[in-house]
Amino acid sequence: MSVKPNGKEQAPDALLNNVHDSMLDGLGQLSNYFGFSKVIGQLYGAMLLSDKPLCLDDMVERLDISKANASMNMRTLENLGMARQVWVRGSSRRRKFYEAETDFWTIISNILKGREMRDVDRALSVMNDNIQQLQSAMPDMDAPEREVAQVYVERIAQMQGLFQFAQLMITTILARVGESETAQADKEMSGNLPL
Repeated sequence: MSVKPNGKEQAPDALLNNVHDSMLDGLGQLSNYFGFSKVIGQLYGAMLLSDKPLCLDDMVERLDISKANASMNMRTLENLGMARQVWVRGSSRRRKFYEAETDFWTIISNILKGREMRDVDRALSVMNDNIQQLQSAMPDMDAPEREVAQVYVERIAQMQGLFQFAQLMITTILARVGESETAQADKEMSGNLPL
């Protein structure tokens, strides 16, 4: 028996269920915080906490969601590199099984390379275009308009600096992850070479 925060004992199966549900809820909230659907976090959590690959029917039952919702969000997880299809011996060929990616640096790298870097690049491009438009139009503006345009240029440039810093940080993280993966691959390769 384990002890609950309120001091009462809890059966191991109840404890496991409580931790499982708490993790799925927490990962759902975290997913939502980062702009993904709550279901994506819950699906990932269900796979992460499973000791064997899960099919869509398993996840639909565990999460009490529609199969269409599970299928759509599983495609997103696959595209993010957070889940992959796996073959399960003795299973029906029509049923797809999935397991979670457990290398969290790979997940972070995939997300940063994809959505985050594109969003930062797009934001920088919009800011740059706006600054250029304002600067080229300022000579034709009267004094009050030019003052407002100058404030816009200064404030956009400040924000641009922040986004350039974010771009540098993402690029640095991706480079470090790449170095780490290369070093790991080299280490694995050298361990397989005959002496």
